[in-house]
Amino acid sequence: MVPEKMFLTKGVGYHKEKLQSFEQALRSAGIAHLNLVKVSSILPAGCKIIPKSKGLNHLKPGEITFCVLARNDAKEHNRLVSSSIGVAIPKDQTAYGYLSEHEAFGETQQEAGDYAEDLAATMLATTLGVEFNVDAAWDEKREVYKFSGKIVRSRNVTQVAKGRRGLWVTTIAAAVFVALES
Repeated sequence: MVPEKMFLTKGVGYHKEKLQSFEQALRSAGIAHLNLVKVSSILPAGCKIIPKSKGLNHLKPGEITFCVLARNDAKEHNRLVSSSIGVAIPKDQTAYGYLSEHEAFGETQQEAGDYAEDLAATMLATTLGVEFNVDAAWDEKREVYKFSGKIVRSRNVTQVAKGRRGLWVTTIAAAVFVALES
């Protein structure tokens, strides 16, 4: 099975129980009705990113569904919690891309999203032979990716939330694969 389509989603949940906080985050993301199976970080060649609403139309409740999932939990008042998925898509549509998961504490949505995107682009760049300085700032690396002509774009989906007194907070970000039947 090679997925032909993928959608990005995110969610947050709060509850006194950790598991129910996770369930609320899945509901917030619109994917609580699926049996999720975590996979690693490869975006199949030619896999199209579609809107979440279209992707969900192809999935049935209880369906075993493959995804790249970032999840973070905390039970600490005012703790900033984030989960992010980075995506790097090569210009050559016959080549595969990369997805990355990033979970952090204390990072803003911009910081977590940039980091996840940078991770995915870095992994893709190394497989494509694009040289760059790993210690360079994110914006500097992004310029290298653009000028290489091998990476067409990168993006992220990121969920950030602040902890509440007495409750678990769970953030999730996911790249959900959809395999369409011929």
